[in-house]
Amino acid sequence: MRKILAAGAAALVLAAGAAQAEPVKIGVITTLSGGGAGLGIDMRDAFQLAIKQSGNSEIELVVEDDAQKPELAVQIAEKMIQSDKVDLMTGIIWSNLAMAVIPNTVAQDVIYLSPNAGPSALAGANCHPNYFNVAYQNDNFHEAMGEYDNKDYKKTFILAPNYPAGKDALTGFKRYYKGELAGEIYTQVGQTDYAAEIAEIRASGADSVYFFLPGGMGIAFMKQYAQSGVDIPVTGPGFSFSQDVLPAIGDAALGVKNSATWAKDLDNAANKAFVEAFSKEYNRLPSIYAAQSWDTANLILAALGKASVKDRQAFRAALKEADFASVRGKFKFNKNNHPIQDIYVREVVKDGDVLTNRIIGTAFTDHGDAYADQCAM
Repeated sequence: MRKILAAGAAALVLAAGAAQAEPVKIGVITTLSGGGAGLGIDMRDAFQLAIKQSGNSEIELVVEDDAQKPELAVQIAEKMIQSDKVDLMTGIIWSNLAMAVIPNTVAQDVIYLSPNAGPSALAGANCHPNYFNVAYQNDNFHEAMGEYDNKDYKKTFILAPNYPAGKDALTGFKRYYKGELAGEIYTQVGQTDYAAEIAEIRASGADSVYFFLPGGMGIAFMKQYAQSGVDIPVTGPGFSFSQDVLPAIGDAALGVKNSATWAKDLDNAANKAFVEAFSKEYNRLPSIYAAQSWDTANLILAALGKASVKDRQAFRAALKEADFASVRGKFKFNKNNHPIQDIYVREVVKDGDVLTNRIIGTAFTDHGDAYADQCAM
């Protein structure tokens, strides 16, 4: 799907300075169908809205659905680079797709900015000047909950899908969690039946469960967990309790603690404007995926105000400055082009009749990642 976004009446401009008046083509590969579609739709919608509100009519978005299939994502990326001649690429949600696409993309001197996936394999020795992660490094949210769960739990059962982000998730949790593990399971990507895992949890003697199951996987797990009668408390990263899945999970999510770099109640001007604009445009609250995508778009807009995208060295330097108003507040890049940022603990609450998250504490301040020192940049 190709969309040329015309200039709108820009009531809100978060870009740092006016974007340069040069044609810029951005390839957006994201998940718009299947069980992970909610994540990609939020990513796409926030990105498009940020570009629309910038008033920059020279930006063309080439948007394609990867259907959560690595082989399709690779084909789309090659088409965008070879045929569409995109200047920049973004959009991938899932780490297995990111691993399939990003190394070859950056090797062809196309700058890729990740609005979500942050696999450890690209954060350390395999870092690249053309790869910027605007979201997080995969381990980060899980590190935060590992640290937080030390306060209340001594024997945790952990589970995640068997793909790069799932492995990074449990690695990150274990890096900071000091208690005993009652069990550790890697489930199938896209799995919908968790009866066996729930039975194992019930028999494990765990005093808590930590799980990372984004999108439809988390919805299925939480519904079945609530129906099972197991009363062991759960925690997770913000992805497991993001705005895109809370309506489907329902009241079973109430009170659950989770970690993220963002929530709708984060108190800064950029975030208030973002939540208002997104809610007005789409008649729903934004998710963490939307927030990260919004920041990605505004980082690009800020860099375009300082350098031509055709001048790769100058444009990379402009991106590295991160001179934009992030909805997360403080934001800067580490040496490996991954964020240094605060990570919060949130709680699922009801705002009227709507399930959402509110911040209840700070897990880490100015937190980087465990792989930056391996990056030679």
